[in-house]
Amino acid sequence: MKVRLSDYTEDWKRMFEEEAEILKTIFGEEIISFEHFGSTSVPGMKAKPVIDMMCIVKDIEIIDTYKDQMISLNYDFAGEWGIKRRRLFRKGEEKRTHHLHFYQFDHPEIERHLVLRDYLLTHPTAANQYSQFKERLAHKYEFTKDYSPAKKAFVSELEKKAIAWYQNKG
Repeated sequence: MKVRLSDYTEDWKRMFEEEAEILKTIFGEEIISFEHFGSTSVPGMKAKPVIDMMCIVKDIEIIDTYKDQMISLNYDFAGEWGIKRRRLFRKGEEKRTHHLHFYQFDHPEIERHLVLRDYLLTHPTAANQYSQFKERLAHKYEFTKDYSPAKKAFVSELEKKAIAWYQNKG
């Protein structure tokens, strides 16, 4: 898949909210909360125009029973996709619009994602540095199979800073 990096748009927030409303009608009481995370949740950041949604659920195993309904909404089911006890659905095939990450309420990945989002929201300099870094990578790499691994070390360091910030703010 080709790297598509876009300037921030308020449409991303609207797209998150609209999709959350649709998903509420499907999953109902299974969903505890929806979270918009990743670069599309941070105003001003450049991002792949794919809305990362976290769906925090009561029981992750129940989510597997909704595969057919999600496929009918143009989602594909990627399973755990490298993270145990996660369920990932992707919408839009080559022109993806949404990634739905389902986690059971007690999954450790939840905090990592949300702390990084909150850190970037409250540290515009860090958000700008990350945005510029992604832009340089997008010029260097044409495909996500090269782009995504190239940003791992940078993101890992950013996550460490975010976790330290989170632990010290309380």
